[in-house]
Amino acid sequence: MMDNEARAAAVAAFDADNSMAVNAGIFGLPFGYAQSEVVLCPVPWEVTVSYGEGTALGPQQVFAASPQLDLWDAHFGEVWKKGIFMLQEHYGEVLKLNGHVRKLAKGYIAHLEQGATGPQEVLKQVNEACHELKETVKGLCLGLMDDGRKVGMVGGDHSCPLGYMEALADRFGAYGILQIDAHADLRAAYEGFTYSHASIMHNVLAYSPDIQLVQVGIRDYSAGERARIAHDDRIRTHFDADMKRALYEGGTWANLSAQIIDELPHKVYVSLDVDGLQPALCPATGTPVPGGLDFDQVAHLLYLLGQSGRQVIGFDLSETGNGSWDGVVSARLLYKLCGLL
Repeated sequence: MMDNEARAAAVAAFDADNSMAVNAGIFGLPFGYAQSEVVLCPVPWEVTVSYGEGTALGPQQVFAASPQLDLWDAHFGEVWKKGIFMLQEHYGEVLKLNGHVRKLAKGYIAHLEQGATGPQEVLKQVNEACHELKETVKGLCLGLMDDGRKVGMVGGDHSCPLGYMEALADRFGAYGILQIDAHADLRAAYEGFTYSHASIMHNVLAYSPDIQLVQVGIRDYSAGERARIAHDDRIRTHFDADMKRALYEGGTWANLSAQIIDELPHKVYVSLDVDGLQPALCPATGTPVPGGLDFDQVAHLLYLLGQSGRQVIGFDLSETGNGSWDGVVSARLLYKLCGLL
């Protein structure tokens, strides 16, 4: 249940300009679960990452950096007053399991890199563990929504929110995903891993025929993904090169943002992979790619989405790396996403 009276008392007692709560939560806030309208689910998981490691520790970096953020947001105002709480349920258990299963996955990948066939029993174990995580996330998110909470997910790699996306499809039916990312993530079972971070959008589109996908900032993709984008009517992709060309030739980010938002249906989920940003902003992300969006472009796009009258039903912030600057940038994006939600 939501304790609105306790939240109002906590808001009245909290000096957002000068203090931090004792045993403070995310953003240094004084709220527990019962007082919070927005509940954040951290998922410390990076089993199938294919390049750099460290995103399993991303939620810790975000939490550690979050109290340094000033609580007035230029786009969404005093977001904190709605109550924001980050869960710790399952966190240590998932992080421990991630370490074990990641070792299995790395051994399997090592065989592939040597041109050999990876051990199929190991592949089966990894896929089963990833399926179990997906189902755990799905059940958790359904429970939170049943309890009247708005849910945001903090990864971990980009495979983490699949269970949440499935839960939203079960709950809301048709909706659109606004994906900010360097990668298309449309590969089927990349490297043999059914729930690869490179397969998240392939998997969610396969789960429900009623989901639409609008991609922004894409600049690293395979020929197969490019063909999929060209022929799948449910996918609209704004490639980074095309957006930059439009800007260089006199276009404006406001116009591009309006085009992006116009392609979204009424119900929208935001999937923000931080490698969609310019890599200097989150240099420890797992698969950085030159190019990308700057922070203010993302902030303005989220602001315009909020002004569009659409219903934002959830979000994830994924692929934050294990670096303090990555935490600083991601914490600020997270606060804006909470405001949008």
